[in-house]
Amino acid sequence: MTVPDHSSSETPRGEATRSSRRLSLLRRLLYRLAFPIAMLLVRFWWLSCRVVRVLGDEHAIAALAQGPIIPVYWHGQQLFCVRYLLQQRARGLSLGFLISPSVDGEMPAMSARLMGAKVVRGSSNNTGARALRDYYVALQDGVSPAITPDGPSGPLHVFKPGAVLVSQLSGRPILPLAFAANRYWRFTAWDRFLLPWPFARIVVAVGAPRIVPKRLTAEALAVWQEEMALELDGLYRRASESLTSPI
Repeated sequence: MTVPDHSSSETPRGEATRSSRRLSLLRRLLYRLAFPIAMLLVRFWWLSCRVVRVLGDEHAIAALAQGPIIPVYWHGQQLFCVRYLLQQRARGLSLGFLISPSVDGEMPAMSARLMGAKVVRGSSNNTGARALRDYYVALQDGVSPAITPDGPSGPLHVFKPGAVLVSQLSGRPILPLAFAANRYWRFTAWDRFLLPWPFARIVVAVGAPRIVPKRLTAEALAVWQEEMALELDGLYRRASESLTSPI
């Protein structure tokens, strides 16, 4: 769910130009059929499962008080990390997603807009400089671009440099998140997507915001990546352990 209506004039300045490839009539029809079903399923999971705890909510409050942030979570952890972030709009969060400008990105873009997020039409599969620019411009426009550091295609739980470099360039904090469920399916896809059972109990864990210093060596940046990967894994363990504690 690389997960709402905003006109193109509300899109950040750095929005990439859409692909010249157009939606065929058949593809448009399929999207119209599949989109409502997908949205109903997401909302069913969000409404049926119960978030019983948010660990570290104070970290999100402190970070958002200073302006836009860079939320990060593993690709397979999207479902309830995104839900938590969307609920932070009352605290001033304007959540954004970098979504491909190709026709394949149309359905994710529709989903993001409907849920109340901003869409930045770009691609992390483009050159690193282009993706960094898209994220940087979004932050300058007050949008907090969510990043899955092991996405869009793995390797699993390898923290790629994008979020670290964006924080270094922009001076904005990285906010790590994870969630755990007491009952869930673990998909066999590369990201090991975590899908709670309906009516499961959920714990969300939020880590302390961290700003990457401006002047760092390549070796120091690699250390930051390793530390952030450990942080995300540690947040998941904390959330899992909290599920066994008394409410």
